[in-house]
Amino acid sequence: MKRHLLIWLCLGGLGGCHAATAPGVLDLASPAATPQLTLDHVQRIGAAEQAGDRVAQQRYAFQPATHPQLVLTPARGSWDWSSQGELRLRVQNAMPWAVTLRVEIDGAVPAQRLQAIVGVPAGPAQTLVIPLQATSPRVQGMQAGPPMPFDDHGQPVLVAATVEGRLDLHKVGAIRLEVPAPQAVQTLLFGRVETAPGTAALHQAYAGIVDRYGQFTRAGWPEKIATDAALRAAVKAAPAEPPPSGRDVWGGRLDVQGLNRTGWFHTQKLDGRWQLVSPDGHAFFSLGVNAVAADGGRSYVEGREFMFHDLPPDSGAWAAFYGRSDSRRPEQAASAGIGDNHGRWFDFQAANLYRVDGNHWLAAWRSRTLDRLQAWGFNTLGDWSDAALGQAHRLPYTRSINIAGDYANVASGYDYWGRMPDPFDPRFVQATERAVLKASADVRDDPWLLGYFADNELAWAGSGAQGRWGLALGTLAGDAHSPAKQAFIATLKKEYVAPETLATAWGIALTSWDALNVTGFHAPAPDEAHPAIARDYSAWLRRYADTYFRTVAEAIRRHDPHHLFLGGRFAVNTPEAVAACARYCDVVSFNIYADLPQHGFDATAMQSLDKPVLISEFHFGSDDRGPFGKGVVSVANEAQRGTAYARFLAAAESDPQIVGAHWFQYTDQPVTGRLLDGENSHIGLVGITDIPFGGFVGAVRAANRQSQKQPLQ
Repeated sequence: MKRHLLIWLCLGGLGGCHAATAPGVLDLASPAATPQLTLDHVQRIGAAEQAGDRVAQQRYAFQPATHPQLVLTPARGSWDWSSQGELRLRVQNAMPWAVTLRVEIDGAVPAQRLQAIVGVPAGPAQTLVIPLQATSPRVQGMQAGPPMPFDDHGQPVLVAATVEGRLDLHKVGAIRLEVPAPQAVQTLLFGRVETAPGTAALHQAYAGIVDRYGQFTRAGWPEKIATDAALRAAVKAAPAEPPPSGRDVWGGRLDVQGLNRTGWFHTQKLDGRWQLVSPDGHAFFSLGVNAVAADGGRSYVEGREFMFHDLPPDSGAWAAFYGRSDSRRPEQAASAGIGDNHGRWFDFQAANLYRVDGNHWLAAWRSRTLDRLQAWGFNTLGDWSDAALGQAHRLPYTRSINIAGDYANVASGYDYWGRMPDPFDPRFVQATERAVLKASADVRDDPWLLGYFADNELAWAGSGAQGRWGLALGTLAGDAHSPAKQAFIATLKKEYVAPETLATAWGIALTSWDALNVTGFHAPAPDEAHPAIARDYSAWLRRYADTYFRTVAEAIRRHDPHHLFLGGRFAVNTPEAVAACARYCDVVSFNIYADLPQHGFDATAMQSLDKPVLISEFHFGSDDRGPFGKGVVSVANEAQRGTAYARFLAAAESDPQIVGAHWFQYTDQPVTGRLLDGENSHIGLVGITDIPFGGFVGAVRAANRQSQKQPLQ
């Protein structure tokens, strides 16, 4: 289904009409002829129509096919857009649902192309703007960009927030408009296409998006406030219910008999079910919240002041809420491509707390937060929480052992938070000793401490189909002086004796051990023809993980024999790493981002390892309360967050291996992104104003209380 139309209205020079660098207009509702329009599995419907604003548009039906597309090409040569910054396209979606539109701008050289994918919402006609350079919300300093379209002086404008690729704007060869693989006919109306200098629309999409309270300015929701008085009234509203009864002082259940009383939190298996046990000997299912802290509202303002409306002055009382730092971490994939990632920041959360309680805002926040958490049915302060909350001895708490130092490291290919620590380096052992000593110094004799986590979301595996072997491949590719590499080579020498024997087993050319001991050695990926590769890699992964977890566990036991080792908060893992964790830790912790806990870890493997599981992070997010991101696991709206929470928690408590679940996190992330990596999702129990999300909190409270009434299976 291909045909050609010439539909060009030249007002300048989008190609071969007049001045080659002047802006031009191309009208898809006009039959004027100059550039060529090719319809590939697209049908032009009827004559030109007039939209509500009396602008001419033409209806096009994209047929079910792999790549139905509308292609605009110059009548001859190429277009010169070297003085232009945006492509603007008049578009209207005729369907009652959003339609995905792929816009590609081809260069004269085949390898050069800009591409943007946008969801065109149902409704009135709007202007779609494609920046003529690669960009993304990450470039603007945040993980997710503001919702589109936005109102620009009464006109809906849909800016492609993410554009990928590169293009020599001196030679532009085509514009492609595609609806990717529709299953049924999708109808869109197009009007004129034009280029414009500068990036005004992109700038305007982000301009003034945050108000003085840290709230998104272009939307409303029940908890949004407009005045200091409204803020104070909403924050100071008392918890709806008192803490649940029928619990011991630690939050443990009184209805389970037969557990040991040791004076410390511990684990015990009773009638086929693993339990956390409170110091008084009662079953303790850990319902926790992560990042219960008052400093999560910090977001960079330097370099993007235009995004913020009515920021307080950086003097007087407000100066305390400004600061300077540098979050640039080139070794972390989490921070890759994040712009505006250093300099001056403003703490919206703390400033709001000051508006509520004045100079004593921190103490007031701590007391109020503990009241809330207990009233909402939580019994644990999860990782990354304010240490002073734990020291209040109202809720059991956890501690992080953050191991840092100048020890060697290994790339696994994932490396989201950085490369793996090399546990074979003596400097790692020393760093672990220091970290454990620091973490345990003031809590080793505190019965309110549930236990310790070590590090967070280490890169135990790589990415892709061969990701399980990433740490083995990375070890052999490492520096010739890497302690881990030397340990791996020593293991291979002991196993194979001669390099030729290893070469035969792995199906590679290797005439000497020196050939293996070079920086950048390209080790083979496992395959069916050479089973020894997977066997050797698996043995190495076991040894690597054993060395890491044994080193940490021994340091904990030396400095604190009373408290639990809660594992390493797995995000990615291998069977070898999980087995090593189970061997040396009291509890294996997983950060699980899935609809149900059993979809985030290998439950069968954990049953065979016979060790309790703690879900150290989970959440469900939506984008209808301000922040643009919807979290790692998203749902359609705020009401569904509560439904998803209740379903997840019920599934966790019904599993005899699982001993707790910790929500991530207490407060929403800043609209313009947190300092660390620009994350900006609505995943909190409370907003950045410290106002609880009433409907969600009500669902959480009901689920928490219901879970504590269920018989332990």
